[in-house]
Amino acid sequence: MKEAAPDAVPDRSAEPDILLRGLVKRYGDVHAVAGIDLTVERGEFFTLLGPSGSGKTTTLRLIAGFEEPDAGEVLLRGKDVRGDPPFARNVNTVFQDYALFPHMSVQDNVEYGLRVKKVAKPERRTRANEALAMVRLEGYNSRKPGQLSGGQRQRVALARAIVNRPQVLLLDEPLGALDLKLRQEMQIELKRIQAEVGITFVYVTHDQEEALTMSDRLAVFDQGRIVQVGTPAEVYEHPASEFVAGFVGTSNVLERDGRRFTVRPEKVHMFEDGAGAPEGEGWHVESGHVVETAYAGMVTKYIVELD
Repeated sequence: MKEAAPDAVPDRSAEPDILLRGLVKRYGDVHAVAGIDLTVERGEFFTLLGPSGSGKTTTLRLIAGFEEPDAGEVLLRGKDVRGDPPFARNVNTVFQDYALFPHMSVQDNVEYGLRVKKVAKPERRTRANEALAMVRLEGYNSRKPGQLSGGQRQRVALARAIVNRPQVLLLDEPLGALDLKLRQEMQIELKRIQAEVGITFVYVTHDQEEALTMSDRLAVFDQGRIVQVGTPAEVYEHPASEFVAGFVGTSNVLERDGRRFTVRPEKVHMFEDGAGAPEGEGWHVESGHVVETAYAGMVTKYIVELD
């Protein structure tokens, strides 16, 4: 069995790969991005997490150069890239629909960006083969995209992006079209590839499990603003608001004595009447009755109505 690649360690001593300052993007009266500040360090797997319409994809497009901000700065390793077209920025983007050329072979798809940059054919071939090996698609060079599964097409799109050796790889919900099992497999693969190549990944998703599984750090978006930035453990264990607690994982919101607080399901213990509360400090005990039970394989979910 091949040993897993070690996790990449972000370089916080160098100029950050991405620095956003006071970034604003409006569409008419709608603030898609409402003044955000964000730093992404070199070598990080950083996730932009939030519901649809929260501003995460617009932020990605502003970094890539597909949109221009109405205010604020976009700096890539200290260089202000506002006004620079996408091809002039040292970033590549992987989309949910893969955007592969259907009439080209896998080899030609992966080599395309290098050909545009007029890289010599022998070097193109070598680098394309290396990229395909990295995504575990050796031997697929002559196939067309239509002959591949969804997961394989996703890997080709990834190989085409990393073959250019960009400073930053931007991924816009790249696993959204895959079934659950394949998505879970690709989450592990993406993290492995990122650790191997050492490129900074900025990943957009609305799937909190994906964000918690893959990220070094993540930013939670709500209504065009960033409401919390931290490691997966920090955001999950210490949510900054009720919105974060409810969106990142499942949370029970209780109000007692004028205070609102959240309790994660795994922190709740259930006991039959008369069993008595566990000993020790920190326990809050209430009585109630089970109104619904849902079997979900690894877990059973109980809906409990408190007295």
